[in-house]
Amino acid sequence: MHIKFLGADREVTGSRHLIHVNGKNILLDCGMFQGKRSQEYARNIGLPFDASEIDAVVLSHAHIDHSGNLPVLVKKGFKGPIYCTFATRDLCTFMLQDSAYIQEREIEYINEKLHRKGQKDNLDAIYTLEDAEHALLSFQSINYNKEFNVTDGVKAIFQDAGHILGSANVTLNIDDKRAGKHITLAFTGDLGRKDLPVLRDPEQIEHADYLISECTYGDRVHEKVKDVEKIVADIVNRTANRGGKIIIPAFALGRTQEVVYAVHRLNNAKRIPEIPIFVDSPLACNVTEVFRNHPECFDKETYDQFIVNHKDPFGFQRLKYVHSVEESKKLNDFKGPCIIIAASGMCEHGRILHHLKNNIETPRNTILIVGFQGQETLGRKIIEKRKVVNIFGKPYRLKAEVGVVNAFSAHGDRNDLLDFAKGIDGLKRVFLVHGEQEQAESFKGLLGKHGIDDVTIPAFGDEIKL
Repeated sequence: MHIKFLGADREVTGSRHLIHVNGKNILLDCGMFQGKRSQEYARNIGLPFDASEIDAVVLSHAHIDHSGNLPVLVKKGFKGPIYCTFATRDLCTFMLQDSAYIQEREIEYINEKLHRKGQKDNLDAIYTLEDAEHALLSFQSINYNKEFNVTDGVKAIFQDAGHILGSANVTLNIDDKRAGKHITLAFTGDLGRKDLPVLRDPEQIEHADYLISECTYGDRVHEKVKDVEKIVADIVNRTANRGGKIIIPAFALGRTQEVVYAVHRLNNAKRIPEIPIFVDSPLACNVTEVFRNHPECFDKETYDQFIVNHKDPFGFQRLKYVHSVEESKKLNDFKGPCIIIAASGMCEHGRILHHLKNNIETPRNTILIVGFQGQETLGRKIIEKRKVVNIFGKPYRLKAEVGVVNAFSAHGDRNDLLDFAKGIDGLKRVFLVHGEQEQAESFKGLLGKHGIDDVTIPAFGDEIKL
Protein backbone atom coordinates (compact mmCIF):
# COMPACT_ATOMS: atom_id res chain seq x y z
CA MET A 1 0.00 0.00 0.00
CA HIS A 2 1.28 3.43 -0.99
CA ILE A 3 0.14 7.02 -0.40
CA LYS A 4 1.17 9.70 -2.91
CA PHE A 5 0.72 13.30 -1.81
CA LEU A 6 -0.39 15.45 -4.73
CA GLY A 7 -1.89 18.62 -3.27
CA ALA A 8 -2.17 20.73 -0.11
CA ASP A 9 1.38 19.69 0.75
CA ARG A 10 3.15 22.46 2.70
CA GLU A 11 0.35 24.75 1.51
CA VAL A 12 -3.38 25.11 2.21
CA THR A 13 -5.02 24.58 -1.14
CA GLY A 14 -5.59 21.88 -3.75
CA SER A 15 -6.16 18.94 -1.38
CA ARG A 16 -5.42 15.62 -3.13
CA HIS A 17 -4.00 12.35 -1.73
CA LEU A 18 -3.72 9.18 -3.82
CA ILE A 19 -3.87 5.73 -2.20
CA HIS A 20 -2.80 2.63 -4.12
CA VAL A 21 -3.76 -0.73 -2.62
CA ASN A 22 -4.86 -4.13 -4.01
CA GLY A 23 -4.23 -2.89 -7.53
CA LYS A 24 -6.76 -0.05 -7.11
CA ASN A 25 -6.35 3.73 -6.85
CA ILE A 26 -8.41 5.78 -4.41
CA LEU A 27 -8.29 9.58 -4.38
CA LEU A 28 -8.97 11.42 -1.12
CA ASP A 29 -10.36 14.79 -2.30
CA CYS A 30 -9.69 16.47 -5.62
CA GLY A 31 -9.36 20.15 -4.80
CA MET A 32 -8.63 23.21 -6.85
CA PHE A 33 -5.39 25.10 -6.31
CA GLN A 34 -6.04 28.76 -5.45
CA GLY A 35 -3.42 31.49 -5.70
CA LYS A 36 -1.89 33.73 -8.33
CA ARG A 37 -3.89 33.59 -11.56
CA SER A 38 -1.00 32.26 -13.67
CA GLN A 39 -0.15 29.53 -11.14
CA GLU A 40 -3.79 28.68 -10.64
CA TYR A 41 -4.39 28.03 -14.33
CA ALA A 42 -1.27 25.91 -14.78
CA ARG A 43 -1.87 23.82 -11.64
CA ASN A 44 -5.55 23.14 -12.33
CA ILE A 45 -5.76 22.57 -16.09
CA GLY A 46 -3.83 19.28 -15.83
CA LEU A 47 -3.53 16.39 -13.40
CA PRO A 48 -0.34 14.68 -12.10
CA PHE A 49 -1.81 11.22 -12.81
CA ASP A 50 -3.95 9.42 -15.36
CA ALA A 51 -7.57 10.16 -14.41
CA SER A 52 -8.80 6.99 -16.11
CA GLU A 53 -6.75 4.91 -13.65
CA ILE A 54 -8.53 6.29 -10.57
CA ASP A 55 -11.13 3.80 -9.33
CA ALA A 56 -12.95 5.92 -6.71
CA VAL A 57 -12.93 9.30 -4.99
CA VAL A 58 -13.70 9.80 -1.30
CA LEU A 59 -14.63 13.46 -0.80
CA SER A 60 -14.38 15.00 2.67
CA HIS A 61 -16.40 18.17 2.02
CA ALA A 62 -17.59 20.71 -0.53
CA HIS A 63 -15.06 23.54 -0.18
CA ILE A 64 -13.50 24.28 -3.57
CA ASP A 65 -9.96 23.56 -2.37
CA HIS A 66 -11.17 20.00 -1.70
CA SER A 67 -13.80 19.42 -4.42
CA GLY A 68 -13.09 22.04 -7.08
CA ASN A 69 -11.10 19.96 -9.57
CA LEU A 70 -13.55 17.06 -9.77
CA PRO A 71 -14.87 18.32 -13.14
CA VAL A 72 -11.32 18.16 -14.54
CA LEU A 73 -10.94 14.62 -13.19
CA VAL A 74 -14.14 13.47 -14.92
CA LYS A 75 -13.32 15.43 -18.08
CA LYS A 76 -10.00 13.60 -18.35
CA GLY A 77 -11.43 10.11 -18.09
CA PHE A 78 -12.45 9.25 -14.52
CA LYS A 79 -15.51 6.98 -14.58
CA GLY A 80 -15.81 5.79 -10.97
CA PRO A 81 -17.96 6.89 -8.03
CA ILE A 82 -17.42 10.03 -5.94
CA TYR A 83 -18.46 9.19 -2.38
CA CYS A 84 -19.57 11.97 -0.01
CA THR A 85 -22.29 12.89 2.49
CA PHE A 86 -25.75 14.01 1.38
CA ALA A 87 -25.17 17.64 2.34
CA THR A 88 -21.83 17.69 0.51
CA ARG A 89 -23.51 16.46 -2.66
CA ASP A 90 -26.19 19.17 -2.45
CA LEU A 91 -23.61 21.88 -1.79
CA CYS A 92 -21.39 20.72 -4.66
CA THR A 93 -24.39 20.96 -6.99
CA PHE A 94 -24.17 24.75 -6.57
CA MET A 95 -20.47 25.13 -5.76
CA LEU A 96 -19.10 23.34 -8.83
CA GLN A 97 -21.49 25.07 -11.22
CA ASP A 98 -20.59 28.43 -9.71
CA SER A 99 -16.89 27.57 -10.02
CA ALA A 100 -17.40 26.65 -13.68
CA TYR A 101 -19.07 29.99 -14.31
CA ILE A 102 -16.04 31.73 -12.78
CA GLN A 103 -13.64 29.66 -14.93
CA GLU A 104 -15.54 30.60 -18.10
CA ARG A 105 -15.63 34.32 -17.26
CA GLU A 106 -11.96 34.34 -16.20
CA ILE A 107 -10.78 32.78 -19.46
CA GLU A 108 -12.83 35.29 -21.47
CA TYR A 109 -11.03 38.10 -19.63
CA ILE A 110 -7.60 36.51 -20.12
CA ASN A 111 -8.20 35.81 -23.83
CA GLU A 112 -9.30 39.42 -24.40
CA LYS A 113 -6.03 40.62 -22.86
CA LEU A 114 -4.00 38.18 -24.98
CA HIS A 115 -5.79 39.30 -28.16
CA ARG A 116 -4.92 42.92 -27.41
CA LYS A 117 -1.28 41.81 -27.20
CA GLY A 118 -1.51 40.16 -30.61
CA GLN A 119 -2.02 36.51 -29.64
CA LYS A 120 -4.62 34.82 -31.84
CA ASP A 121 -5.09 31.44 -30.16
CA ASN A 122 -7.54 31.15 -27.26
CA LEU A 123 -6.84 29.40 -23.98
CA ASP A 124 -9.43 26.89 -22.79
CA ALA A 125 -11.33 27.28 -19.54
CA ILE A 126 -10.15 24.95 -16.79
CA TYR A 127 -13.63 23.48 -17.03
CA THR A 128 -17.07 24.51 -18.22
CA LEU A 129 -20.58 24.34 -16.81
CA GLU A 130 -21.17 21.22 -18.89
CA ASP A 131 -18.08 19.59 -17.31
CA ALA A 132 -19.35 20.42 -13.82
CA GLU A 133 -22.79 18.98 -14.56
CA HIS A 134 -21.18 15.81 -15.93
CA ALA A 135 -19.08 15.41 -12.77
CA LEU A 136 -22.15 15.71 -10.54
CA LEU A 137 -23.59 12.56 -12.12
CA SER A 138 -20.81 10.53 -10.46
CA PHE A 139 -21.70 11.57 -6.89
CA GLN A 140 -22.96 8.87 -4.50
CA SER A 141 -24.25 10.01 -1.11
CA ILE A 142 -23.59 8.12 2.12
CA ASN A 143 -24.92 8.77 5.62
CA TYR A 144 -22.64 9.50 8.54
CA ASN A 145 -21.46 6.46 10.55
CA LYS A 146 -22.47 3.96 7.89
CA GLU A 147 -19.67 1.75 6.55
CA PHE A 148 -19.55 1.42 2.75
CA ASN A 149 -17.38 -0.38 0.18
CA VAL A 150 -14.94 1.82 -1.73
CA THR A 151 -12.88 -0.72 -3.71
CA ASP A 152 -11.78 -4.33 -3.30
CA GLY A 153 -10.67 -4.78 0.31
CA VAL A 154 -11.34 -1.15 1.30
CA LYS A 155 -14.28 0.07 3.36
CA ALA A 156 -14.90 3.60 4.64
CA ILE A 157 -16.88 5.43 7.29
CA PHE A 158 -17.78 9.14 7.35
CA GLN A 159 -17.99 10.90 10.72
CA ASP A 160 -19.00 14.52 11.24
CA ALA A 161 -15.91 16.78 11.04
CA GLY A 162 -17.80 19.83 12.33
CA HIS A 163 -16.08 22.05 9.74
CA ILE A 164 -18.88 23.00 7.34
CA LEU A 165 -22.28 21.58 6.52
CA GLY A 166 -21.80 17.94 5.48
CA SER A 167 -18.06 17.83 6.22
CA ALA A 168 -16.61 14.49 7.20
CA ASN A 169 -13.50 12.95 8.56
CA VAL A 170 -12.83 9.58 6.96
CA THR A 171 -11.74 6.21 8.30
CA LEU A 172 -10.54 3.68 5.73
CA ASN A 173 -10.48 0.05 6.87
CA ILE A 174 -8.08 -1.64 4.47
CA ASP A 175 -7.24 -5.31 3.96
CA ASP A 176 -3.89 -5.10 2.17
CA LYS A 177 -4.00 -8.47 0.39
CA ARG A 178 -0.47 -8.31 -0.96
CA ALA A 179 1.03 -7.57 2.48
CA GLY A 180 -1.46 -9.82 4.25
CA LYS A 181 -2.37 -7.28 6.92
CA HIS A 182 -5.17 -4.96 8.02
CA ILE A 183 -4.52 -1.20 8.04
CA THR A 184 -6.69 1.60 9.37
CA LEU A 185 -6.05 4.98 7.78
CA ALA A 186 -7.78 8.13 9.06
CA PHE A 187 -8.12 11.43 7.20
CA THR A 188 -9.33 14.58 8.94
CA GLY A 189 -10.37 16.42 5.79
CA ASP A 190 -10.64 19.82 7.45
CA LEU A 191 -11.29 19.45 11.17
CA GLY A 192 -13.77 21.82 12.79
CA ARG A 193 -13.94 23.27 16.29
CA LYS A 194 -15.88 22.43 19.40
CA ASP A 195 -18.67 24.68 20.68
CA LEU A 196 -19.11 26.67 17.48
CA PRO A 197 -22.69 27.80 16.81
CA VAL A 198 -24.93 26.09 14.24
CA LEU A 199 -23.04 22.85 13.49
CA ARG A 200 -22.38 19.79 15.62
CA ASP A 201 -18.97 19.30 17.23
CA PRO A 202 -16.41 17.12 15.41
CA GLU A 203 -16.72 13.41 16.09
CA GLN A 204 -13.61 11.69 17.42
CA ILE A 205 -12.01 8.87 15.44
CA GLU A 206 -11.25 6.28 18.09
CA HIS A 207 -8.68 4.02 16.38
CA ALA A 208 -6.28 4.28 13.44
CA ASP A 209 -2.79 3.11 12.52
CA TYR A 210 -2.09 6.15 10.34
CA LEU A 211 -3.50 9.68 10.26
CA ILE A 212 -3.46 12.26 7.47
CA SER A 213 -4.15 15.48 9.39
CA GLU A 214 -4.68 19.04 8.30
CA CYS A 215 -2.65 21.67 10.19
CA THR A 216 -3.91 24.99 8.81
CA TYR A 217 -3.70 26.61 12.26
CA GLY A 218 -1.10 24.26 13.71
CA ASP A 219 0.89 27.15 15.17
CA ARG A 220 -1.79 29.19 16.96
CA VAL A 221 -4.80 29.23 19.24
CA HIS A 222 -7.99 31.00 18.14
CA GLU A 223 -9.80 33.64 20.11
CA LYS A 224 -12.45 32.09 22.32
CA VAL A 225 -15.76 31.63 20.54
CA LYS A 226 -17.56 33.49 23.35
CA ASP A 227 -15.39 36.58 22.71
CA VAL A 228 -16.15 36.86 18.99
CA GLU A 229 -19.38 38.83 19.39
CA LYS A 230 -17.65 41.51 21.48
CA ILE A 231 -14.92 41.88 18.84
CA VAL A 232 -17.45 42.14 16.02
CA ALA A 233 -19.64 44.58 18.00
CA ASP A 234 -16.65 46.88 18.59
CA ILE A 235 -15.76 46.87 14.89
CA VAL A 236 -19.33 47.45 13.70
CA ASN A 237 -19.99 50.24 16.21
CA ARG A 238 -16.70 51.99 15.52
CA THR A 239 -17.24 51.89 11.75
CA ALA A 240 -20.92 52.85 11.89
CA ASN A 241 -20.13 55.84 14.12
CA ARG A 242 -17.89 57.28 11.44
CA GLY A 243 -20.45 56.52 8.69
CA GLY A 244 -18.44 53.74 7.07
CA LYS A 245 -19.14 50.41 5.43
CA ILE A 246 -17.97 47.05 6.79
CA ILE A 247 -16.76 44.92 3.88
CA ILE A 248 -16.52 41.22 4.75
CA PRO A 249 -14.91 38.80 2.29
CA ALA A 250 -16.52 35.49 3.22
CA PHE A 251 -16.69 32.04 1.74
CA ALA A 252 -20.24 31.54 0.48
CA LEU A 253 -20.31 28.23 2.28
CA GLY A 254 -20.20 28.24 6.07
CA ARG A 255 -18.50 31.50 6.91
CA THR A 256 -21.27 33.70 5.50
CA GLN A 257 -23.88 31.89 7.59
CA GLU A 258 -21.74 32.11 10.75
CA VAL A 259 -21.11 35.84 10.34
CA VAL A 260 -24.82 36.43 9.75
CA TYR A 261 -25.65 34.37 12.86
CA ALA A 262 -23.34 36.50 15.03
CA VAL A 263 -24.63 39.81 13.64
CA HIS A 264 -28.22 38.63 14.15
CA ARG A 265 -27.53 37.87 17.83
CA LEU A 266 -25.88 41.29 18.29
CA ASN A 267 -28.87 43.00 16.71
CA ASN A 268 -31.30 41.14 18.95
CA ALA A 269 -29.28 42.16 22.00
CA LYS A 270 -29.19 45.77 20.71
CA ARG A 271 -25.39 45.77 20.96
CA ILE A 272 -25.02 47.18 17.43
CA PRO A 273 -27.20 49.61 15.45
CA GLU A 274 -29.77 48.30 12.99
CA ILE A 275 -27.83 48.86 9.78
CA PRO A 276 -28.54 47.14 6.43
CA ILE A 277 -26.81 43.79 5.82
CA PHE A 278 -26.24 42.88 2.18
CA VAL A 279 -25.19 39.39 1.09
CA ASP A 280 -23.81 39.98 -2.39
CA SER A 281 -23.40 36.40 -3.55
CA PRO A 282 -25.92 34.40 -5.57
CA LEU A 283 -24.06 31.28 -4.45
CA ALA A 284 -24.54 32.19 -0.78
CA CYS A 285 -28.29 32.42 -1.40
CA ASN A 286 -28.33 28.89 -2.78
CA VAL A 287 -26.11 27.61 0.03
CA THR A 288 -28.48 29.12 2.59
CA GLU A 289 -31.29 27.04 1.09
CA VAL A 290 -29.14 23.90 1.41
CA PHE A 291 -28.69 24.77 5.11
CA ARG A 292 -32.46 24.77 5.50
CA ASN A 293 -32.63 21.29 3.96
CA HIS A 294 -30.05 19.59 6.19
CA PRO A 295 -31.04 19.97 9.85
CA GLU A 296 -29.27 16.67 10.59
CA CYS A 297 -26.01 18.67 10.61
CA PHE A 298 -27.17 21.24 13.20
CA ASP A 299 -26.22 21.27 16.85
CA LYS A 300 -29.06 20.86 19.35
CA GLU A 301 -29.57 24.59 20.01
CA THR A 302 -29.89 25.46 16.33
CA TYR A 303 -32.02 22.39 15.58
CA ASP A 304 -34.46 23.24 18.37
CA GLN A 305 -34.82 26.87 17.24
CA PHE A 306 -34.96 26.21 13.52
CA ILE A 307 -36.90 22.94 13.31
CA VAL A 308 -38.78 22.45 16.59
CA ASN A 309 -39.72 26.07 17.36
CA HIS A 310 -39.73 27.33 13.74
CA LYS A 311 -37.59 30.35 14.61
CA ASP A 312 -34.96 32.07 12.49
CA PRO A 313 -31.64 31.63 14.35
CA PHE A 314 -29.61 32.84 11.36
CA GLY A 315 -31.40 36.14 10.95
CA PHE A 316 -32.20 35.33 7.34
CA GLN A 317 -35.18 37.71 7.39
CA ARG A 318 -32.88 40.67 8.14
CA LEU A 319 -30.70 40.09 5.09
CA LYS A 320 -30.89 41.83 1.77
CA TYR A 321 -29.75 39.31 -0.84
CA VAL A 322 -28.13 40.80 -3.93
CA HIS A 323 -28.65 38.68 -7.02
CA SER A 324 -27.94 40.70 -10.17
CA VAL A 325 -24.79 42.54 -11.21
CA GLU A 326 -26.84 45.75 -11.46
CA GLU A 327 -27.98 45.44 -7.83
CA SER A 328 -24.40 44.80 -6.79
CA LYS A 329 -23.17 47.93 -8.54
CA LYS A 330 -25.83 50.05 -6.82
CA LEU A 331 -24.15 49.28 -3.47
CA ASN A 332 -21.28 51.54 -4.58
CA ASP A 333 -23.64 54.50 -4.23
CA PHE A 334 -25.23 53.41 -0.95
CA LYS A 335 -25.05 56.24 1.59
CA GLY A 336 -24.50 55.57 5.27
CA PRO A 337 -23.26 52.60 7.28
CA CYS A 338 -23.93 49.04 6.11
CA ILE A 339 -22.43 45.57 6.12
CA ILE A 340 -21.57 43.96 2.78
CA ILE A 341 -20.70 40.24 2.76
CA ALA A 342 -19.38 38.92 -0.54
CA ALA A 343 -17.32 36.04 -1.90
CA SER A 344 -14.64 34.96 -2.43
CA GLY A 345 -13.19 34.54 1.03
CA MET A 346 -9.54 34.99 -0.04
CA CYS A 347 -10.42 37.99 -2.25
CA GLU A 348 -9.16 36.31 -5.41
CA HIS A 349 -12.40 36.13 -7.40
CA GLY A 350 -16.00 37.23 -7.35
CA ARG A 351 -17.91 40.35 -6.39
CA ILE A 352 -15.78 41.10 -3.33
CA LEU A 353 -13.14 42.51 -5.70
CA HIS A 354 -15.51 45.25 -6.87
CA HIS A 355 -16.42 46.19 -3.30
CA LEU A 356 -12.77 46.31 -2.27
CA LYS A 357 -11.90 48.44 -5.28
CA ASN A 358 -14.59 50.95 -4.37
CA ASN A 359 -14.02 51.03 -0.61
CA ILE A 360 -10.39 50.21 0.20
CA GLU A 361 -9.14 53.79 -0.16
CA THR A 362 -11.74 55.30 2.21
CA PRO A 363 -10.53 55.58 5.84
CA ARG A 364 -14.04 55.48 7.38
CA ASN A 365 -14.59 51.96 5.98
CA THR A 366 -13.45 48.66 7.50
CA ILE A 367 -12.37 45.44 5.78
CA LEU A 368 -13.15 42.61 8.18
CA ILE A 369 -11.25 39.37 7.46
CA VAL A 370 -12.93 36.30 8.96
CA GLY A 371 -11.05 33.37 7.40
CA PHE A 372 -7.61 31.99 6.58
CA GLN A 373 -5.82 33.79 3.74
CA GLY A 374 -3.35 31.82 1.61
CA GLN A 375 0.09 33.11 0.72
CA GLU A 376 0.14 35.86 -1.92
CA THR A 377 -3.66 36.11 -2.06
CA LEU A 378 -5.17 39.59 -1.95
CA GLY A 379 -6.68 38.74 1.43
CA ARG A 380 -3.24 37.94 2.88
CA LYS A 381 -1.84 41.22 1.52
CA ILE A 382 -4.69 43.12 3.21
CA ILE A 383 -4.01 41.36 6.54
CA GLU A 384 -0.33 42.29 6.18
CA LYS A 385 -1.52 45.88 5.65
CA ARG A 386 0.54 46.45 2.56
CA LYS A 387 0.29 50.11 1.64
CA VAL A 388 -0.65 49.38 -1.97
CA VAL A 389 -2.45 46.32 -3.37
CA ASN A 390 -3.45 45.44 -6.91
CA ILE A 391 -7.11 44.86 -7.77
CA PHE A 392 -7.99 44.02 -11.36
CA GLY A 393 -4.38 44.76 -12.23
CA LYS A 394 -4.47 48.35 -10.90
CA PRO A 395 -2.86 49.71 -7.68
CA TYR A 396 -5.06 50.86 -4.79
CA ARG A 397 -3.94 52.41 -1.50
CA LEU A 398 -5.03 50.53 1.60
CA LYS A 399 -6.56 53.28 3.75
CA ALA A 400 -9.55 51.44 5.23
CA GLU A 401 -9.29 49.95 8.71
CA VAL A 402 -8.44 46.24 8.68
CA GLY A 403 -9.99 43.90 11.25
CA VAL A 404 -9.21 40.20 11.64
CA VAL A 405 -11.40 37.73 13.54
CA ASN A 406 -9.98 34.21 13.52
CA ALA A 407 -12.66 33.00 15.94
CA PHE A 408 -14.96 32.60 12.93
CA SER A 409 -12.57 30.07 11.45
CA ALA A 410 -14.13 26.70 10.82
CA HIS A 411 -10.68 25.10 11.17
CA GLY A 412 -9.58 23.72 14.49
CA ASP A 413 -6.60 25.45 16.09
CA ARG A 414 -3.49 23.69 17.41
CA ASN A 415 -5.27 22.59 20.59
CA ASP A 416 -8.21 21.12 18.67
CA LEU A 417 -5.88 19.28 16.30
CA LEU A 418 -3.72 18.00 19.17
CA ASP A 419 -6.72 16.73 21.14
CA PHE A 420 -8.01 14.94 18.05
CA ALA A 421 -4.68 13.19 17.35
CA LYS A 422 -4.21 12.24 21.02
CA GLY A 423 -7.72 10.77 21.07
CA ILE A 424 -6.86 8.17 18.41
CA ASP A 425 -5.84 4.83 19.91
CA GLY A 426 -3.05 2.83 18.23
CA LEU A 427 -1.64 5.71 16.19
CA LYS A 428 1.72 4.79 14.62
CA ARG A 429 2.41 7.67 12.24
CA VAL A 430 1.00 11.07 11.28
CA PHE A 431 1.22 12.91 7.95
CA LEU A 432 0.67 16.67 8.15
CA VAL A 433 -0.98 18.31 5.13
CA HIS A 434 -3.09 21.41 4.39
CA GLY A 435 -0.76 23.76 6.26
CA GLU A 436 2.06 26.05 5.28
CA GLN A 437 5.58 24.96 6.24
CA GLU A 438 5.76 27.13 9.35
CA GLN A 439 2.44 25.88 10.70
CA ALA A 440 3.30 22.25 9.93
CA GLU A 441 6.71 22.41 11.62
CA SER A 442 5.23 24.04 14.70
CA PHE A 443 2.49 21.43 15.01
CA LYS A 444 4.98 18.60 14.42
CA GLY A 445 6.99 19.87 17.38
CA LEU A 446 3.87 20.02 19.54
CA LEU A 447 2.93 16.43 18.65
CA GLY A 448 6.44 15.31 19.59
CA LYS A 449 6.10 16.89 23.03
CA HIS A 450 2.99 14.78 23.56
CA GLY A 451 4.54 11.46 22.57
CA ILE A 452 3.57 11.35 18.89
CA ASP A 453 7.06 11.18 17.41
CA ASP A 454 6.69 9.66 13.94
CA VAL A 455 5.40 12.71 12.06
CA THR A 456 6.03 13.44 8.36
CA ILE A 457 5.46 16.69 6.47
CA PRO A 458 5.25 15.43 2.87
CA ALA A 459 6.21 17.54 -0.13
CA PHE A 460 4.28 17.50 -3.39
CA GLY A 461 4.89 14.21 -5.18
CA ASP A 462 6.19 12.29 -2.17
CA GLU A 463 5.17 8.62 -2.25
CA ILE A 464 5.28 6.67 1.01
CA LYS A 465 4.83 2.93 1.53
CA LEU A 466 2.89 1.82 4.58
